[in-house]
Amino acid sequence: MTVAEFLADNGQRLVEVRRDLHAHPELSREERRTTGLLADALTHVGLSPRVMPGGTGLLCDIGPSPARIALRADLDALPIPDTKEVSYRSRVEGVAHACGHDVHSTVVLGTGLALARIAAREELPFGVRLVFQPAEEVVPGGALDVIDAGGLDGIQRIYALHCDPTVDVGEIGLRTGSITSASDHVEVRLTGPGGHTARPNLTADLVTALGAVISGAPALLARRVDPRAGVALVWGRVEAGRIANVIPRSGVVMGTLRTLSRETWEQLPPMLEEVIRAVASPYGVGVEVSHTRGVPPVVNDAASVVALDAAVRTAVEGGRICETGQSLGGEDFAWYLDHVPGALARLGVRSPGSKVSMDLHQSGFDVDERCISVGVQLLTGIAMGAGWTAA
Repeated sequence: MTVAEFLADNGQRLVEVRRDLHAHPELSREERRTTGLLADALTHVGLSPRVMPGGTGLLCDIGPSPARIALRADLDALPIPDTKEVSYRSRVEGVAHACGHDVHSTVVLGTGLALARIAAREELPFGVRLVFQPAEEVVPGGALDVIDAGGLDGIQRIYALHCDPTVDVGEIGLRTGSITSASDHVEVRLTGPGGHTARPNLTADLVTALGAVISGAPALLARRVDPRAGVALVWGRVEAGRIANVIPRSGVVMGTLRTLSRETWEQLPPMLEEVIRAVASPYGVGVEVSHTRGVPPVVNDAASVVALDAAVRTAVEGGRICETGQSLGGEDFAWYLDHVPGALARLGVRSPGSKVSMDLHQSGFDVDERCISVGVQLLTGIAMGAGWTAA
């Protein structure tokens, strides 16, 4: 049975799986129902999925041992409401699959079911490991759990797809090098004695100091690094004081620090603290900087992108390749690439001709479900060795 025949027989069933997952989203490290559903489907075709030690997430090997490549999906949803008026709308209040992880899981599941049939005929050229990863949306992310559980043992390359609502169904976005950004959390807390706004000279003008940090630190940091590194320090929350004529004793500003360069990401922590202290110093305030490392950038391996390119051209019916731009969003797929080469591709999920503008992490996010078959064809092509010689 060819992949096209498999999808003709099972494509609608995969759509139903995706809708089931979409209607029953689970937050990070709570994906027990999702894990069970996927495990049951894989077990039903004679595979032996292994639930990860934390009780969520799966590893499943197919074909010749040891497995040589891994195909990764993420399982978790986001803590935001689902506002769509569809039959498969989330039934969990305040939780939604607004990033496409239900699609990712369904694509890797479908690929596994197709590969199980191919392996039963002894036609799978090398072993494949399915990685259903929990907790992509939090820090520390589930990729580290997979690595700790031996999920990369014996693996030579790893691949993943991510939904892209700016790309039409049938198109696959590829890029060599950095495709996503590092993403860290930054919190700066300033303290002072407080006082009357009529006499700022007698105290530390804490709100003005916060303003200096907010505007000055990003500008100064940008002059300390290579502009090509794409460093972005952006604030999302600021809090200080409650009364108009009282200078507060403390204030805090929080934000994210991002860069497209893995080398720069390694260099940023001491530089960030130095810059913030330099900006705040003239105001005589106490400074406490908390810099929480999130994820490094995803840096796609060139040979792995060549393999994806070959798989699109040879295995995806009507598939088209587009060069995808760099995103300053974070993705913990990056941790896998510290251990083995691999690549993340963008899976087009927009209906061709659609005039609806949609983005990830929005309450109304949805996909054209024809993307599932495209993803299965692509990952099955990779598993069957498309571009392997070149890679």
